Amino acid sequence: MMQRRTALLLSGLVAITAALIYQPPGELLAGSSADSYRRAVPRVAAATSLKGSSGEVRMHFVRAGERVAFPLEIRGVSGTLGVRYQWVQVGSGESVDVMRPLDGDTLLAPLTPGFYELSIVGNGVTQRIDEPRLAVILPFELKLGSTLNGYQIGRYPGEWSRDEQAERPSGFAEVREEHLDLPLTKHLKVRDFITHDRQTIWPKYVAVDPRVLDKIELVLRELARRRGEEQASFTLEVHSGFRTPLHNAGVEGSARDSRHLYGDAADVAIDADGDGQLTLFDAYRVEQAVDWVERLHPELAGGLGVYSSRRFATPYCHIDARGERKRWRG
Repeated sequence: MMQRRTALLLSGLVAITAALIYQPPGELLAGSSADSYRRAVPRVAAATSLKGSSGEVRMHFVRAGERVAFPLEIRGVSGTLGVRYQWVQVGSGESVDVMRPLDGDTLLAPLTPGFYELSIVGNGVTQRIDEPRLAVILPFELKLGSTLNGYQIGRYPGEWSRDEQAERPSGFAEVREEHLDLPLTKHLKVRDFITHDRQTIWPKYVAVDPRVLDKIELVLRELARRRGEEQASFTLEVHSGFRTPLHNAGVEGSARDSRHLYGDAADVAIDADGDGQLTLFDAYRVEQAVDWVERLHPELAGGLGVYSSRRFATPYCHIDARGERKRWRG
């Protein structure tokens, strides 16, 4: 009996000693005191709203130095005291931007054009957010006549009339060869919006409106839903994305003020039924999906043209997000 009491006493002392010695990890103590806060490691991710209604937009286009809505989800700490951010160039890992305190849902874009990822530093730990990325564009006003840094763009319709209120892109992303495969969405890349002209000069310049990116991904999601699938995985060919006015003038049948000039249009061929072929029936399915997406998302209303002439190797659809509904066949 005495041995049993001694054993119980010893086990009790061990438990008390362990409780006194044990300290929970810093993350579990977040918010309980200043010391525990310093030990906490924040876990940071981009808010889902940054990826559009489709959840698949992976690039934002902004002007240099402007305030950008970029809400973050931060777990593991209470508040953002001591958390800082910095924009880092994609590919190089270098930053041309200073470290700034994270004090809200808007961040200051870098002053230098390029493609960037967000770097977050908290309690000595650095985390990189690679989706969505930021494309800092050169403002339209830097275009001198018909060229931008030696790249031939041409003149927009409003420039001929010198109408300052005429529509024009807010600016152009500067694209080098190493940027071509950067994702714009799950299914679209930077190369899909490069003008298909004969210029060999680099860098090239491209205008992209994220609304059309979101719209195309929503169309693909709707096509998947109609096939009874949860994930949108399709064969997608982009025949034309952004077109410079100079190139657009030589495209047969293209309107002088084509939406391709403004970066909110794309000509796409989608294997909607998954049979491995691009046919007119696929184009009709895409047409129905676009109509449904515009009903659910009127802010993405725009043009839809179905092209099935024998002049084209495969039928395709023009999809844009101009802000008003238009329909035609070609």
